[in-house]
Formats: sequence, C-alpha cells, structure tokens
Amino acid sequence: MNTQQLISQIKAKKSFLCVGLDVDVEKIPAHLLLEEDPIFAFNKAIIDATHPYVVAYKPNTAFYEAYGIKGWQSLEKTIQYLKANYPDVFTIADAKRGDIGNTSTRYAKAFFEDLGFDSITVAPYMGRDSVEPFLAFENKTTILLALTSNEKAFDFQTLSTEGTMLYDKVLETSKHWKNSHNLMYVVGATKAEYFKEIRKIVPDNFLLVPGVGVQGGSLEAVCRYGLNKNIGLLINSSRAIIYATAESDFDEKAASEAQKIQLEMQQLLTERDLL
Repeated sequence: MNTQQLISQIKAKKSFLCVGLDVDVEKIPAHLLLEEDPIFAFNKAIIDATHPYVVAYKPNTAFYEAYGIKGWQSLEKTIQYLKANYPDVFTIADAKRGDIGNTSTRYAKAFFEDLGFDSITVAPYMGRDSVEPFLAFENKTTILLALTSNEKAFDFQTLSTEGTMLYDKVLETSKHWKNSHNLMYVVGATKAEYFKEIRKIVPDNFLLVPGVGVQGGSLEAVCRYGLNKNIGLLINSSRAIIYATAESDFDEKAASEAQKIQLEMQQLLTERDLL
C-alpha cells in the first residue's frame, strides 16, 4: 500500500487510527487460552471487531518473538489474515531494526517480502547506509524513530549537536537520503509541544504517533500542530483498545473504544475541512 492509498482509506473511514497488536498472553481473556493459537485467536477477534474504525495495525514483534517459533507463526498468521481479509489497511511491523547495510537488506526482505508488511520501524543511529536498504523497496514505507514517547527519550534525542537537537538532525539529514519520499517518522504524543517545529522540517511526511491514551498524550494537542493537508498522522493506540476488558466481550469493548477515538478524529478532521 502506498501513501496515496493510505490517504484514501483515512478519508473513507474518517479515521487515522492505528491499533497496536501487542499481545501479552497473560492479559488476554482466559477462554482464548483453550484455542490452538491463543495469540492469533485474540488478534483475529480484535481485527474483525475494530476494522471499520481503523486504517492501520501495528504488531510489535517483541510480543511475538518472546514466544519463540510459535509466536512468530502467530505473527505470520496475523499478517496473512489481514492481507486476505482487509487488504485496505496499512500494516506496520514495529520491529525497530537497524544494522549495517547487508544485514538491513535481510531485515527488509524478511518483513517486506516474506511476511508482506507495508512498513517497518527503523532506528537511525547507524546512519544512512543502515536505512537506505529499507528505502530501496518500492511501495514500502520506512518509519524512522525521531522523537519517541518514552520518558527517557531526552537522554539522547534532545541533546544539542552544533546548536541543533539530535532528533532535528535526524529529521533534516534523512530528507536527503535516497528514496526519502518513502519515509515516515515516529514522534510521540507525549511530546506534542515539539510538533510545530517538526512540521517545519518535514511538512509533508506522515508521522506515526504513539502515546495517546494510557501514556497521557493528547489527540487534540497532536492534531493542532501535526495535521497537514493530507492529514499526515497515524495515531497509535494499543492497550486502551485491545485490553479494554478481559471478559468474553473483549472484542466488542475494543470496537467501542476504537469507535470513540474514530469519532473524535472525524470531528477534528471536519473542523479543519480535511475530509
């Protein structure tokens, strides 16, 4: 899926909601533990219930790798289910990869070709030659970590380098990499006050925004400075939706929470005449 197709889906669903499929077996409803594959059974139910309000799903690969080969198989079944039944949604492998060039190429092949994800999160610390192998794939998106939502992001990301904060340097430098038009950036909702300056550097790129909800980020504050003429935002919510309840109606409650956010998004887009 390319960016224009994503924009079309956002306008059709009046939503720019991304749901994080971060599955912890200890938190899912007990009756699912009787299933042959509890993780996939949980994901399938969440996807089926929430897809009318959602334009992207983002499995965090650590939650699957933690269960070894069975977890990886659950991830594979999840992405195959999405591709077969909801090909209109954007898929994100939240893998935070980043290594020397030939290794990055193998990571890209694993997630883009074998699993078939539309995008992957990538760490920029090793520089251009660790990121461009991902950017080389046509109609695939590389989502670069820029200013993250975690509490200790300031340990490095806002350090001054030659009078410029490090995350600003990442944004500006990455614009000059080959196929940089395939870049999105991770910017945490808990750093909403930075969005205005970020938009001056990358006015047209999409931003993947974690941290709304449980982590305390404000959707309205992010939209105030983060929206652009093509919407340009994917707001991720994980725990607030997928763990809305641990009862048997967990999928219905997840759908209800997703719809609440979608309606708020619809209102914000309408107010800004973006639909």
